Parts: sequence; C-alpha cells; structure tokens
Amino acid sequence: MTTSDANGRTHRFHAEATVLAGHLELPLVQEIKPQAYAKLPDHGGYLAQQATDYRLESVISFDSAYTQVSGNPDVKEGHGWSTLATSVIEKLNVLDVVTADRVVGQISVEHPLVGYVPHVTFLGTRFENLRIAGHPVKLDLDLNVFGPKPDGDAPYSKAPGFLDRVARQHGNVRAHPNLLTELMQRYTGLAGKSEQPEVVECSLVNNAEGAFPGKCFGHVIDVPNFGTIVLAGLRLEQSDPHEKTGIPKSTTFHLTMVEMKMGCIAAGHARAGGLIVNGTSSP
Repeated sequence: MTTSDANGRTHRFHAEATVLAGHLELPLVQEIKPQAYAKLPDHGGYLAQQATDYRLESVISFDSAYTQVSGNPDVKEGHGWSTLATSVIEKLNVLDVVTADRVVGQISVEHPLVGYVPHVTFLGTRFENLRIAGHPVKLDLDLNVFGPKPDGDAPYSKAPGFLDRVARQHGNVRAHPNLLTELMQRYTGLAGKSEQPEVVECSLVNNAEGAFPGKCFGHVIDVPNFGTIVLAGLRLEQSDPHEKTGIPKSTTFHLTMVEMKMGCIAAGHARAGGLIVNGTSSP
C-alpha cells in the first residue's frame, strides 16, 4: 500500500497474470496448474515469471511464456498510481487445432489522485498468426472497446458508447443456435441490476472470420469435433459503491485471451493468457 504525497490518499495494488490453466477430462484426466503465475503485492513493485517447453502429452503445449505485474506511483505530476499486467505465450498448440505464434494480453490502468474510476488501456494486446486447423483467423480487434474514461468519475457501465458496443457484441454471440448454457448466461444482458458486484461481459474482439471449419458468432467460434473458443473475453466488475455518490470504489478488469471449452476429440477446459487488474484507493 502506498501513500500519495499530494493529498495523503493511500492505494492498494492488485494485479495477477498467468499464461495457462485449466482441467482436462479426455483424452486424459489432468489438472493444468497455473503456469508462470504472478501476483503483485499490495504495496506494488515488480514481479515476473517464466515458463519454457511446456508439454501436456500431445494435447497442449507452448515453447515459451512469461508474465509480469507491476504497480507504482505514476511519474507524471498530478497523476495517481499505475498498474500493469502482461501475459505472453509463444507457439501455443492445442491438439494441432488451435495454434498461434504469439498471444499477448496486457492491461494497464491508472488510478486517479481524486476519485476512484481508473483509466484503462489494452495497448500491446494481440494475436500473432492465430490459426484453427491450419487456417488463418482474421480478427476485428478493438482495444478501445471501453472508449474514453467517463467524465466526472462515472463508472464505465454508465457510458453510452461502451454499452452500445457491448450490446452489439452480445447480439452477435446470441445468434449462436446452440450456445453453451454458461456462455448464454454471460452474454444475455448488460450490467447486472441485482448483482454485487455489478458485472459486464464483453470482448476485445468484435468478430472473427476465415476459411477454418466452424462458425463465428462475434468473438465466439464453434469448431465441430473440437468445441467452443472464446477470444479475448473481457469481464468488468464494479463494486463497493460510495455511500454518497454511488460511484464504485472498486473496478476490476478480467481478460482471458483464449478460452476453450472442449467436448469431442478432447474434453475439458483451458484458458491461455489470463489477467486480473484492480487496485483500490482510500479515502
């Protein structure tokens, strides 16, 4: 936890990163323990982890990967606290169906000296040579899905531009005729009216296309004989509303670059490129 010299506010950092995690049921039962997992201490600083030559039989592999998390007072005058989380995985291969030369997930947030809602950027996030069954996947990647930070410390879930973009994404996903129950629950609405915390599910990918087997529904790809792939899934959580203004004092960003729900030649689930960034200031 750090204290600002400008106004005496304190800030507690929070950032987590991992390159791969999950659980397989077929062709073997195997827990995929979080690889290169890094978690930032409350007081900030810098932490990095690496992993190389990961092989889970012939099911999932990568050549090299690393994560990094950092949190520090911003060096620019009048700014608050900056937090960064990065996950990079190279030569990802899942059953020779899903492959990528490089998958990079990155979240950077700046919490203000006054107010609570942070500015967020996903600069650097990308897929390099993502393929399904050997066919290139062309992505409409939108790193600015949130748009500018709302004025007056307003929450992102009240920003009309952001909500319009999320509504279009949800419409694309719901066009899937046999969407998994879990995904249907995630992409059937906007900010939860009764949930605590308030949650919005969206993606940094608006659409995917290519000559690969299967069909795309926005950022969700249904591949016959393999399963469902969710690209750059993003989850916004807002909680702990201010007792007077109602502004959420806690805003958390979850990013998963590749989420796979497998159910044919293999069964189970796996997540590649997972990030969580938060951070809270007081009073």
